Amino acid sequence: MDTVNQTKRYYEIDWLRVLGMLAIFLLHNARFFDQNGWHVKNVELSFGMSVFVAVVGHFIMPLFFLLSAFAIYYALKKRTAGAFLKERVHRLLIPLGVGVLTHVMLQVYIENISNARFSGSFWQFVPHYFDGWYAFGGNFAWMGLHLWYLLILFLFSWLALPLFVYLNRSVNLTARLADFGTKPWGPFLFIIPLFLAEWVAGLSMDTIGRRDFGGWNALTYLVFFVSGYILVTDERYRHAIQKVRWVSLAISLSTVFLGYLMLVKWRLPGDNRFYLMLRAVNSWSWLLTFVGFAGVHLNFSNRFLKYANEAVLPFYVLHQTVIVVMGYFIRDWRWTVLPKYLFLALVSFFIIMGLYELVIKRIEFMRYLFGMK
Repeated sequence: MDTVNQTKRYYEIDWLRVLGMLAIFLLHNARFFDQNGWHVKNVELSFGMSVFVAVVGHFIMPLFFLLSAFAIYYALKKRTAGAFLKERVHRLLIPLGVGVLTHVMLQVYIENISNARFSGSFWQFVPHYFDGWYAFGGNFAWMGLHLWYLLILFLFSWLALPLFVYLNRSVNLTARLADFGTKPWGPFLFIIPLFLAEWVAGLSMDTIGRRDFGGWNALTYLVFFVSGYILVTDERYRHAIQKVRWVSLAISLSTVFLGYLMLVKWRLPGDNRFYLMLRAVNSWSWLLTFVGFAGVHLNFSNRFLKYANEAVLPFYVLHQTVIVVMGYFIRDWRWTVLPKYLFLALVSFFIIMGLYELVIKRIEFMRYLFGMK
């Protein structure tokens, strides 16, 4: 979720960051209605919402790891490694800690009372929040629930930093990689390490293959992250991705249809090896599509982009808690799914933006707590 800061600024990256945040917001509103488990569920569930969640879930978090890698490349051009790691603490760990110790507690409370695991007020629940580890039978949301991305990105930033510094210094190596990776089908070659990551993860679904965070395993996220960094080391990748944007769009749509056939019509299990490979193709093709079309059409700035780009991180930190709380109060309303979805999304959006505009944005200490400059 890092703002791109560079000498030659490509505004399409900022647009993708803002539009991606909107997609996450719409997806988490849909989680209230889909047919899979979540913190709180509507009284009526929807197959259509399940399809929407599945399609968006295939690319949205990989997109953010890609964009974060882009931003880190430019950050390391302007900062020492030590200054960069210090900035990571402010931008990632502090908002994560604020969430874990404050509003994320509301989500865990609502999940408990919605599933009849606790009865009582929120203040009565607070001492029990620290009983055991969430995901291991307890309540303490050590990963921040939806804020897991901040934790994983922080760990990846530390883990990959030596490699990134090495790539920055190895101009000849990155140029040779670009010679190969920017050929007509070069951008699709990055699917190969994704294949390998999914294959390795598939060997042990209970450990490295666990998909608790956004539908992908940590190893595959790391591949997306490192691949994103490589893509930004040479200007030629940008042009190569733009050239294949229509091909990547066609592959994206066709693999969505094939995935639907595999899971719904042919009823293959979600951990089927062929389906896991298809997900890798689908996700990477979507990323090439978004980056390619954005590079052609969205390389400009305006007042809205500047405002939205600053608001993205606080919006992300707050959004799911507001959706879960709102969902709890409207879950029994006898509305059909679409009007209820629109109501939930609109009211949640205005609440989040109200908190941002009236409190977070204007108070220096709050800006610091939410990772803002």
